[in-house]
Amino acid sequence: MGPFARPARAAVTGAAVSLGALGVTFAVGLGTTLALIQTENSTESPAAVVVYSHGPAGEHGEVTVGPAPAVPGPAAEDPSVSGPADPAAIIAAITAQAGTDRYFGAARTELAARGLVGTADVTALVGDPAAAARRLVAGTWADAPGEAVVDTLFLRTAGARIGDTVTLVDSGHSATVRIVGEMFDVDEGPALVTVASSLAALELDLTFSEFGVDLAAGTDLAGYVQALDEAVQPLGGHAAENIGGESSVILAMTSLIATLTLLIVAVAVLGVLNTVVLDTRERVHDLGVYKALGMTPRQTIAMVVTSAAGIGAVAGLVGVPLGVLLHHAVVPMMGDAVLTRMPHAYLAVYGPADLVPLALGGLVIAVVGALLPATWAAGTRTATALRTE
Repeated sequence: MGPFARPARAAVTGAAVSLGALGVTFAVGLGTTLALIQTENSTESPAAVVVYSHGPAGEHGEVTVGPAPAVPGPAAEDPSVSGPADPAAIIAAITAQAGTDRYFGAARTELAARGLVGTADVTALVGDPAAAARRLVAGTWADAPGEAVVDTLFLRTAGARIGDTVTLVDSGHSATVRIVGEMFDVDEGPALVTVASSLAALELDLTFSEFGVDLAAGTDLAGYVQALDEAVQPLGGHAAENIGGESSVILAMTSLIATLTLLIVAVAVLGVLNTVVLDTRERVHDLGVYKALGMTPRQTIAMVVTSAAGIGAVAGLVGVPLGVLLHHAVVPMMGDAVLTRMPHAYLAVYGPADLVPLALGGLVIAVVGALLPATWAAGTRTATALRTE
């Protein structure tokens, strides 16, 4: 029952197992990529803690750069009727809080850029820009005045590349920034991130709606959030743990991937089952001779399973690299569909700890497919097998 006795049949078995190994490998890689995208892009802020500003009646609002407007009379001492919070006071409370490692504030606006059709979503940063860093496709993060990070759509629309300068304009004023990095971003419209001082020449009335805070190692998150919230509430702010939500699209894609993978594996197992059944029935007389010579049922099962396991092991080694190549081809196409390039980290998701079990997947598929006919062969009576030709 070796593969050389029936080469065509062995090739069909190998193709079925390779297809199963390819499908599993591709599904694992794509699922890992989607999980990374979900984890890193499910929130507006990459920080562990977010401090929001709120205006009257404690509703979430905005923090405007500049001093908070004065509220005459007793209302000045009542945070429930206070105006927008003073960003300097919020920053002072954050930096004074024990456990703070670094922070950043983000203000968002729309600006025109020379060479760009329409406007770009511009985010201005204060504090430590590195704390606001997102996953990059290429280049480095903007952490100095005059530097900017843009998304793929901005580069394509403006016909620019990393190292080029971009002039932002607003109400007759202009500011020039140099593109130092390309970030992963799936939001609609071109996006640009820079430090707030880069936009000083535009004389913008920037409004900061949130601050992100990273904690020092060993800091209790729940206790820090409670203490910081108590510190910023009198200033018109609110601190909360940054908890990302689950994307229904990614959940649906993950479920679909899992379903299709199970179907592919089932087809592969049935392919192995079909060929092993044919081989076993053709050699049932030989099995009867082996049993008459003393072969035990366990040895019979081992012989039948081994005949398929060798093909499965080789086919698995072929299917896994094909699955990796398919993943590396499909993921960039997914990025193109949403007008962004994919970071290398979203492609390089296979490590030795993943590839070794995946390479053994072909062996597992072959063994599972061969178990049923092997059990049948082991249960066949010796006399019945010997009378069969």
